[in-house]
Amino acid sequence: MSEPLRLLAAARWRIAIALTLAMMAIYFGFILLVAYNKPLLTRVLVPGLSVGILLGALVIVSAWVLMFVYVTWANRHHDAAVHAIRESR
Repeated sequence: MSEPLRLLAAARWRIAIALTLAMMAIYFGFILLVAYNKPLLTRVLVPGLSVGILLGALVIVSAWVLMFVYVTWANRHHDAAVHAIRESR
């Protein structure tokens, strides 16, 4: 494997691991709140909306945001680097 390709693969792994850890922290943080702080989650913010429902929705939205971050990074950096490596052959 060529050096530029190895560096690109390493960068891809770094971003994938960072985003995975971020998603795990968000998800497990929410699960731990459910397990250990139910009174917080049952607080009503407005009629029909509790803190738990809001945080649950934010967990789902955060998955979409992190996916958008990865796709944006891949389109701007990874794909351009792959193209540059192919052109240099």
